[in-house]
Amino acid sequence: MTASGKGIAIDDQILPERAALVARLHEAGEPLPVAEAPDFADAFDRFGDARIVLLGEATHGTHEFYAARAAITQRLIEKHGFNIVAVEGDWPDIARIDDYVRHNAPRPQRGDPFLRFPTWMWRNEEVLGFADWLRQHNAGLPETARASMRGLDVYSLGVSIHAVVAYLDAHDSAAAEEARRRYGRLTRWQDEPQEYGQAVQHGHLAGCEEAVVAQLRTLLAQRMQLIARDGATDGEAYLDVEQNARIVRAAESYYRAMYRGGGASWNLRDRHMFDTVQRLMAHRQDARAVIWAHNSHVGNASATAMGWRGEFNIGQLLRTAYGEDAVLIGFGTDRGTVAAASDWGAEMQVMELRPARQHSWEEAFRRTGLARSLTDWRGAKRGGLADVLSQSLLERAVGVVYRPQSELSSHYFEAVLADQFDAYVWFEETHAVSPLGAERPHGAPETWPFGL
Repeated sequence: MTASGKGIAIDDQILPERAALVARLHEAGEPLPVAEAPDFADAFDRFGDARIVLLGEATHGTHEFYAARAAITQRLIEKHGFNIVAVEGDWPDIARIDDYVRHNAPRPQRGDPFLRFPTWMWRNEEVLGFADWLRQHNAGLPETARASMRGLDVYSLGVSIHAVVAYLDAHDSAAAEEARRRYGRLTRWQDEPQEYGQAVQHGHLAGCEEAVVAQLRTLLAQRMQLIARDGATDGEAYLDVEQNARIVRAAESYYRAMYRGGGASWNLRDRHMFDTVQRLMAHRQDARAVIWAHNSHVGNASATAMGWRGEFNIGQLLRTAYGEDAVLIGFGTDRGTVAAASDWGAEMQVMELRPARQHSWEEAFRRTGLARSLTDWRGAKRGGLADVLSQSLLERAVGVVYRPQSELSSHYFEAVLADQFDAYVWFEETHAVSPLGAERPHGAPETWPFGL
């Protein structure tokens, strides 16, 4: 049967407790316009008093998730004073966007950005539109008041090595030679770092941990000297080189951990992302951040099968560090299309996203009959809603690889939504992101950040 009134769909076969969940979600869900609507983000003003707002995504290739995050972030920057956008991307690549949006000179970099798989994750029209908006927003502001865009991830081993050496070449030639020596054994693996991890794990190569840690320690010991040589009162250039040195250290550990199995590499990566957020928050006195990352990073891992097997994530760590000053918002969809690859390193395809499976949170939201909604269960609103959300159901996670033929085992895990997130944004039907083409748009400035 279909319940009358507002389109809620309750099948005769559904369990009574599931029917109660659907009815409660339907009652609590606040309808949203399309993500491109001028008033889409108005409903998110309620999160404007937080210090950190984490915005998730259920896939890495869905237009509506990117468009919604862009609209919400614009609102938080314009109306509530947020000034950092930190994303699940590599620091040196996102630094190109940061240079663009803050009207800075480009930073030295080895190679073009966003050319490593998965290129479409950040090199798409949705991110381009947000970057153009942020550049325009920053244009009329003093340099120190401009909102920045930062990368949190750990994969940029070769580019980060280059950034450290290039910085030292410009500031201290002897220190640059010492950095080349320390990084020397690691440099040969910089384009295939996973092979470095394999060689170390199988005993064919001694690790470079001591050398990369020593290089970071040297930079930290020389901090004030190097900042003084920059001539920058806020140490922005030094922040960049220090972060790249930290990435080299984290990446060296990460690629070794990949071959030990278990959750070691996942935990190392999310710890690095958390530490990066902490440094960004400390870097400016008025720091307030919006974070864009997958639901699997943004939601509190302790409320999911990930946490139950010993993995943690940035959402869990930020919730512990900031309490209610960190707001965790998940995103979900039932069906549509998604940009993804069939395997790691394969060509991107626009794939059909299968309708959500039974006994999943996505199925429950689909049954509400709401095309788009915001469901918020923080504070006094937790009451009865949190109770019905405090059960374990399946949740779908599609990264850059989508395998519909093995979807249950490849993309679903158990989660308790009430404790995983503070709120949830629902799109019943979604569409793939639009990757950028191969050519630089006509008239684009030389600081264009997308390697076009």
